[in-house]
Amino acid sequence: MDLKENLLLDMKEALRARNSLKLNTLRGLISEIKNREIDLRRKLDNDEIISLVSTQIKKRKEAATMFNEGGRSDLSEKENQEMIILQEYLPEQVSEQELKDRIQKVILELGIVDIKDLGRIMKIVIPEFKGRADNSQIRNLVAECLKQ
Repeated sequence: MDLKENLLLDMKEALRARNSLKLNTLRGLISEIKNREIDLRRKLDNDEIISLVSTQIKKRKEAATMFNEGGRSDLSEKENQEMIILQEYLPEQVSEQELKDRIQKVILELGIVDIKDLGRIMKIVIPEFKGRADNSQIRNLVAECLKQ
């Protein structure tokens, strides 16, 4: 079963269970998927849907931060709960140590010693961990490994 079908089934289940938070979160995500499919005039594959889910999580994370800064902890909590719901649809996240090991291996393979070549490493590592690690986390670990 592909991810889109799974989302639709979970949305129906949330509707039956009267779980309005999960229902609204999944409706929004499915709406984003349909809009993207209309724009591209084709069905999205699972990788593209995972990318959309990651984008939605990133938006929720930024919104939660903004609400916290604005003193709206109630809205911040809602965004955090939606983030948790969306994270269920991402592949299993990679551990920081596994990510670090792969980054160090790429650095050795390419013979990179300077922070200027951060982009070259990112081009290799990001596609390998797409959906399983946050790009900003990857960037921070690459910079950390290059500083050592």
